[in-house]
Amino acid sequence: MAFTALHRAVGAEPGPLDGNLLDAAVAAGATEARDLDWKSELPPAKGIAQTDFPKDVAAMANSGGGVIVFGVREQQKAATERVDVGDFDESYERSLRSAAITAISPPVFGLNVHRLGVEGNRAVVVEVPPSVDGPHLIYKNDYFGAPIRNDSDTVWMRERQIEAMYRARFDERRHATDALDALYDHAAAGRDAHHRAWLVAVAHPRIPVSRGALTRDEARRVLQESAELALVYASRNGIHPLESVDRLNPRPGLRRWIAVNTATDAISEWKESWVSIHHDGSVTLATAVGGHRRPDGEYRDGREITSAAIECAVADMMALVRATADVTSNDEYDVRVGIVCAPSEPFRILTTDNMGFDYGGVSIPLHRYQPVETSVNVAVASSDYFWRVHDLAEDCVNQGGISNVLLIHPPAREDR
Repeated sequence: MAFTALHRAVGAEPGPLDGNLLDAAVAAGATEARDLDWKSELPPAKGIAQTDFPKDVAAMANSGGGVIVFGVREQQKAATERVDVGDFDESYERSLRSAAITAISPPVFGLNVHRLGVEGNRAVVVEVPPSVDGPHLIYKNDYFGAPIRNDSDTVWMRERQIEAMYRARFDERRHATDALDALYDHAAAGRDAHHRAWLVAVAHPRIPVSRGALTRDEARRVLQESAELALVYASRNGIHPLESVDRLNPRPGLRRWIAVNTATDAISEWKESWVSIHHDGSVTLATAVGGHRRPDGEYRDGREITSAAIECAVADMMALVRATADVTSNDEYDVRVGIVCAPSEPFRILTTDNMGFDYGGVSIPLHRYQPVETSVNVAVASSDYFWRVHDLAEDCVNQGGISNVLLIHPPAREDR
């Protein structure tokens, strides 16, 4: 459920952003504010980067987020009537999102665009998320500036404001790193890394959305949906950690739900896995990736890791992030994937040859695995997110000397 400046303007509870809400705001004569901006017309679809749209978006992002409403006429900052904005198709929406990325530096990701009303009464609401990447700058020829909302007006930041926002950004990055460190250390603790290699993956929302604790049913739904989505990202031709945890009965932990390992007998203990879903939207996964069973029934050495095992773990982790974000209303995540193994001897990442047999001839012996970190926007299109899964998995196996992923094949894209 969303709660925006429009909801606040009419005293509404969190809920959908629809035409009735907009009608109520206009009827109440809601006035523009730091997080609410009325516009009677849409910017032209062609040359949108040269309009005021990027400046308006950057100002909202620099001011903690807000909504820009196209299709409302105002007088003295107060809404007076609705105005039809005309046709607005998917191509137009892509133009808005593209301008927020290409005409603003750093880009503003995660715009939510809502189409409201029917012909004769159409409106478009652009929901700009808060950002920790400020100041967002607008470039005009050889000049640049950082816009910000000053109550209901958009003004340009002064030098000290820009300096303060950069300082806040760097502080936030340190805090984000500390949060990932804490999650990673906790997920890695107690694993028998002296015996076999473990993959540890953690994700933390860049700006956690304030909400109540996740219910057991919500955690169960996240786990079930993640298991299904992971099989879209990577086929069953590998070992998926989510298939080795109790998805139907998550256990309570400290501000989290824990999906405990179910691979406990002598036959299946080689694929031990643990998952936790935190109330703030954070996610952790720890799974044994060394010493997996070979097709002939024998077991690999605990320091031998198949690239397919890494791909499946990454697919499961990214599926967990997407499903958790859907429930918690988070958008952007910082993600870290690492492998922990006792440094006494090198370990290897293996791939398979054309006959399906392990091939380690291209592997780089590793005494330490450098954790791979990335930031992902969960609100992007499914195909774009699929590519982020692929790219993360590729980075993870590349470190061990493996050139290509085997199981993760996103749909073709024109820009690829």
